[in-house]
Amino acid sequence: MLSQSISPATIIPKPTRRSGAYALIDSLKLHGVDHIFGYPGGAILPIYDELYRWEAEGKIQHILVRHEQAAAHAADAYARATGKVGVCFGTSGPGATNLVTGIATAHMDSIPMVVITGQVGRAFIGSDAFQETDIFGITLPIVKHSYVVREPRDMGRIVAEAFHIASSGRPGPVLIDIPKDVGLEEFDYTPVLPGSVKLVGYRPTVKGNSRMINQALNLIRVARQPLLYVGGGAIAANAHQEILQLAEIFQLPVTTTLMGKGVFNEHHPLALGMLGMHGTAYANFAVSECDLLIAVGARFDDRVTGKLDQFANRAQVIHIDIDPAEVGKNRTPEVPIVGDVKQVLLALLRRYAELDIPAEPNQTKQWLAKIDQWRQDYPLVVPHYPDVLSPQEVIVEVARQAPHAYYTTDVGQHQMWAAQFLKNGPRQWISSAGLGTMGFGLPAAMGAKVALPGEEVICIAGDASIQMNIQELGTLAQYGINVKTVIINNRWLGMVRQWQEAFYEERYSSSDTEPGMPDFVKLADAYGVKGIQISKREDLEGAIATMLATKGPVILDVLVSREENCYPMVAPGKSNADMIGLQEPASQKIVATVTCTNCGTTNPQDHKFCGECGTKLAN
Repeated sequence: MLSQSISPATIIPKPTRRSGAYALIDSLKLHGVDHIFGYPGGAILPIYDELYRWEAEGKIQHILVRHEQAAAHAADAYARATGKVGVCFGTSGPGATNLVTGIATAHMDSIPMVVITGQVGRAFIGSDAFQETDIFGITLPIVKHSYVVREPRDMGRIVAEAFHIASSGRPGPVLIDIPKDVGLEEFDYTPVLPGSVKLVGYRPTVKGNSRMINQALNLIRVARQPLLYVGGGAIAANAHQEILQLAEIFQLPVTTTLMGKGVFNEHHPLALGMLGMHGTAYANFAVSECDLLIAVGARFDDRVTGKLDQFANRAQVIHIDIDPAEVGKNRTPEVPIVGDVKQVLLALLRRYAELDIPAEPNQTKQWLAKIDQWRQDYPLVVPHYPDVLSPQEVIVEVARQAPHAYYTTDVGQHQMWAAQFLKNGPRQWISSAGLGTMGFGLPAAMGAKVALPGEEVICIAGDASIQMNIQELGTLAQYGINVKTVIINNRWLGMVRQWQEAFYEERYSSSDTEPGMPDFVKLADAYGVKGIQISKREDLEGAIATMLATKGPVILDVLVSREENCYPMVAPGKSNADMIGLQEPASQKIVATVTCTNCGTTNPQDHKFCGECGTKLAN
């Protein structure tokens, strides 16, 4: 991934007497920062005092969150939606520690973020002063790099280095801890321009090895049952077009991880959707029977692989990743390629063009036909019950009315249903994957909307997850941030309940959230936000239309079936081909069907909406 920077100017600015706080804000602005998410406190007040002047002049906007965790999640989603570096502020002590979950979330998902924390004065460090914590030490395992600014003259260089590190190579969060007196102290400030820093020993490999690229091309050309397995690294590298070209030239079916959703057009005939624990049956069958697995920007996570020694165990593996530590970590590839995903794929495509060998369109024909049969036999199912809404039909209807929205999610069953049924474009799927952070969705939607005010942003939440950061309704109200939130409300810790049902003999320990459940409409109203609640199918279409048409933030609370489980599901320790919750193959049933006029998918006649694209069916 290219560093977020501009070319350094040839004229070196003259030093000016400035404070450390000024140097920080000026350096952030030089690096293209327009928005900061944060929460003030004693140790960071000198920085906020300087920020006050910059905001008054309209040079930068600070978004006051109601909890520091939300600041980190908002900055994280800002980065996911735009590819820019997200920035958040927190004060010392509890302010800094409240950021930790958000930093860990960004670290696990490789998101470029610069985190600024206040610290007690230099003379008090190590004395257990009021609101002192060693945030540098606390966050060491969950940051890409970190700094404590000991001298204000180092501020410009540190900020420039932080942005370069956060956005280059494998992206990640960088922490800058600033003692209070460093912000106050004046010095002769010379701006350090983006792109002007050089870090000794830090040179991420960008270009792939040409010999390995040739070997990869040779394997792709002869494979009969290949599969492209694409992760978040391809999104970070902006490799959407290269993935599409590679897939179409060689007719490669494409499956994505939870982090990779949106990197490949999910309406494309070659798209198999997500694989793994709650992936599509046809993606999981494909990875179990492929003879070549082309892993692109993916890390063979346990939620993807299931039982590792049975994951793609018939296949040779090509693994392309920017991080050499990931290549061969969980699965030893036959062809390892370390490099920027986009650059490696461009080199592979160029090499193919140089050879001037025509593609063989029929090479994967039988394989694609087999996958299409799995699609027909094991489609994603949208249940329709007589007296209650299913979670899936809610998500399908939201997707039908807002097909081009940016979607954020919380974590749980609703997250997996959203991953199954939403069809997203590049960077339009924003979800906590590696850490699985409840409470991520609402502040993430806030960050995405601030970044892209002209886009529709919708948060798919659970009734339990939404309460983790529901105080951010106050932030939405204060700034008029037009985020729509759909609560899939089953009055349970839904995924916990599902696991208790499947693996703990239905001992539902501390997972029923109905006692003490708030009235979300009244709660929204208390914050000055519009709230809507529905429970009937006949109200669903109109309620979603009203939500989308309303100016300003809206909470739509949808009461759904309490017992619905998320299928298919790969049980822990099982092979991906060994899924539970699959229905009898459609090809073995004698049922009336109806063909979707939009995408051509065959659906059971009793389905109201197409299970593939969500279009209302003409029964």
